[in-house]
Amino acid sequence: MTTVHIQLRVNGKGHELDLAANKFLLDVLREDLGLTGSKRGCDDSSCGACTVLVNGEPQMSCIMLAASHADDDIATIEGVAVDHHLDPLQLGFAEEGGAQCGYCTPGIILTAKSLLAKYPEPTDAEINDALSGNLCRCTGYTQILASVKRAIEILRQSRLAPGAANGLHKSPVAWTSPIGARVPMVDSREKTTGAGIYTDDIRLPGMLVGKVLHSPHAHAGIRAINVQEALALPGVRAVLTGANTPVKYGILPIGHDETIFAVDKVRYIGDNVAAVAAESEAVAEEALRRIRVDYDVLPAYFDPEKSMLAEANLIHDERPRNIEKEYHHHFGDVEAGFARSDLIREDRFDCAEVTHAALEPHSTVARFDPADAGSLTVWSSTQVPYYLQKTLAATLQMPEERVRVIKPLVGGGFGGKSEVIPLELAAAVLARRAARPVKITYTREEVFYAHRGRPRTIIDLKTGVQRDGRLMAVEARIVQDGGAYCGYGPVTILYSGQLLNAMYAIPNVKFDGYRVLTNKPACGAMRGHGTVNARFAFEAQLDRIAAVLGVDPAEIRRRNFLKPPCTTINGLRVLSYGYPECLERVVERSGWREKRGKLPYGRGIGLAGSHYVSGAANPIIRSTMPQTTVRLRLDPSGEVTIFSGAAEIGQGSDTVHVQIVAGELSLEMDRVKLVAADTARTPVDLGSYSSRVTFMAGNAALDAARQAKARVLEAAARRLGCTAADLRLEAGKIFRDEDSRPAMSFSEAAGLAAGAEQFLEVSGSYSPPSDAQGGKFKGGGVGPSPAYSYSAQAVEVTVDTHTGEITVDRIVAAHDCGKAINPLAVEGQVEGSVWMGLGQALQEEMLWENGRLMNAGLLEYHSASTLESPPIEPILVESNDPEGPFGAKEAGEGSLAAVIPAVSNAIYDAVGVWITSLPITPEKVLKAIKEKQKSEIRTQNLRDHYSDF
Repeated sequence: MTTVHIQLRVNGKGHELDLAANKFLLDVLREDLGLTGSKRGCDDSSCGACTVLVNGEPQMSCIMLAASHADDDIATIEGVAVDHHLDPLQLGFAEEGGAQCGYCTPGIILTAKSLLAKYPEPTDAEINDALSGNLCRCTGYTQILASVKRAIEILRQSRLAPGAANGLHKSPVAWTSPIGARVPMVDSREKTTGAGIYTDDIRLPGMLVGKVLHSPHAHAGIRAINVQEALALPGVRAVLTGANTPVKYGILPIGHDETIFAVDKVRYIGDNVAAVAAESEAVAEEALRRIRVDYDVLPAYFDPEKSMLAEANLIHDERPRNIEKEYHHHFGDVEAGFARSDLIREDRFDCAEVTHAALEPHSTVARFDPADAGSLTVWSSTQVPYYLQKTLAATLQMPEERVRVIKPLVGGGFGGKSEVIPLELAAAVLARRAARPVKITYTREEVFYAHRGRPRTIIDLKTGVQRDGRLMAVEARIVQDGGAYCGYGPVTILYSGQLLNAMYAIPNVKFDGYRVLTNKPACGAMRGHGTVNARFAFEAQLDRIAAVLGVDPAEIRRRNFLKPPCTTINGLRVLSYGYPECLERVVERSGWREKRGKLPYGRGIGLAGSHYVSGAANPIIRSTMPQTTVRLRLDPSGEVTIFSGAAEIGQGSDTVHVQIVAGELSLEMDRVKLVAADTARTPVDLGSYSSRVTFMAGNAALDAARQAKARVLEAAARRLGCTAADLRLEAGKIFRDEDSRPAMSFSEAAGLAAGAEQFLEVSGSYSPPSDAQGGKFKGGGVGPSPAYSYSAQAVEVTVDTHTGEITVDRIVAAHDCGKAINPLAVEGQVEGSVWMGLGQALQEEMLWENGRLMNAGLLEYHSASTLESPPIEPILVESNDPEGPFGAKEAGEGSLAAVIPAVSNAIYDAVGVWITSLPITPEKVLKAIKEKQKSEIRTQNLRDHYSDF
């Protein structure tokens, strides 16, 4: 390999380097210079996470040879802030919520910086055009645009008053409660400056590179594996196969059907076969090429309706059929309900498989320390540190207390990191075998095959209504393509059926659900887990029914509202129900009455609703322990530290923790620190999935804060010779009720409460109440939640009747979040959720050909850029749930499901055609328009014919 000596000028400093001539600039920045703010997301310049400035111009460093830029000025995100003062763009992104997971943020800030250097006052269109090469999967781009515009405003102000903007905004002089305040995220400085550490940024002494060998076959027996050539390669330190790791595991206790590496057979293209740990990536890849596998190719199934047939060959030999799980629920008298119906509608819906496409690839670093009683430490991009700890201990057959899991910053999850994947376990077993730290980071193609996304779903839906539109009966048959392994499968299929309820009053329901095994990567939890496709079918069919009845789509929904507090026919308890207000707010804001059915041909408006859980009432693994525990430590200076196992993945939950504790203790937020998601330091929390963190961990944090408050006031009362009821906390001080002068500082009282101990420590916890845990029937434990969020959305579209192309012009999205503890974070979650649903509605799908994914790249997958992303107008509705922390409910998932049927319904309003499969592509729309025109011509010809008689 040719080596070159070059000098690179980066952030104004020169660096003398001896490099491989073919080394990319991104690798030099990250590995040789330690500038990890530039991120790796795709390796083919399609995502923009690696963006740097070269002579002031944004360039993708993942495809630039470093040796070609010896004479250039290179700038990374680390060089943007000057003398610890944030750049206006960094300030803007903090203040307007433009950095959620933060993985894309450095590249976007640098691109925007280049734009503003040339055009200080760009238009919205110019900003969107400039940023179109930088993908974001979190925000929907609305807050990114707002962040850039805020930076422009700061720059404008600084020109008028130099030095005015040089750091994050300070708290006001008079203390105000942070509950309900639009405050920047507590990690915004890390994420906007490149200082934040993600898993792939971690470098440990002596660390090896891990690589995984994947199956080239969709279904095959393994006759033999020979690893001798790989082991003999200089630089290889470990090679492992399924023979070394036979223990089965799975995220659900009822679904342990995976092993770290395939044993006896592979079940999809991409299945893990073996792994190596080596001194370099090149050596590791060569070692994979030297592993010899003798396969016996078997018949494979890619269609769930074929795979579930009794005569199909078995994918898992121990199962009687390729049906992973099936559920049959009957509530009320469905046949009688249909008999009393004046209109019965039946439709089939077919929803394509989609995936999370988080910009941060899966990555894990593992270190095994034989000297420390064989302890294992794992850093991983995970949403479930506690479940990862348990699975590592089980598969490696180690005591749980010897396994430590640390979650660094996570660059997007959306459910894709909410179950343990083989990469995490492979890194750990390699580290133990090699007695050296090992890192495995997947390529973008490997991420697509790791998958765990939303399954292809086939829905046969039958709905009966009376003449006035009141629902009488619903019957749903739902088939999901679960892929090769169980994963979250039973939960996914149950959510699809159980959550047909709790949205509207349905007196009679029948659900038949089938989770089917196929020879494709396993599907799993994805934003809106289990509910999205079923909600599309229901809301789209409801509009078709309204059209036949001649009822306004908004009105037919009103006529079927729930009347809370209530319990649905399948045992879902509903206490707060903001859906009616969401619907009315959307109708008013969107101009629904003035636009529906009145816009020119080719333009239309549609609406729909959705809901989602605020955490699952029942944990994945049943136990007597609380679902979450939060510990607070108060030191004598009055500083408070929160210890929480909850996983921040960009949704703002760390900030909400701090707001809740600071609000309850009447402290400034900067006096409250957070230690999160480290199983050796933080109490158990079950993870970030099913929108549980704000409701559950938030309640635990509030419980702990209330205990701390009581202890502090009691200690102060003893010193002051009064009762705690006579005292109040405000702005870090303690007052007697009748006195406006502080009697004692919070710090002094905290010291008194600690007594002889160095710290005062209290713990709070939360588990859902028993009456929220669902019915006593098979599958009744999935779907119940302590609270449900509700959404309503209106979407305006323009359809090109010559091409079928759909342009979304405007989205109005109202979301009942209970209470917006941080409106900035809630709006960002609503916008991002709506945007992700829009992608599924119009362009995202996984394209398979005989088990091989044909679009395993961000460009080919059609992740939308700023140019395809419409304005999203969030409306926050606060129903104040009686059991949520300060009334709060979920905000990050429920909005996704409404936008898909709203788009479908808008297309009908625009051109009069219904599309019942996802995504709704121009080809499908154009075909439907032509078929409709042909039908109308035939009808007119018949009318003309009979008019002659």
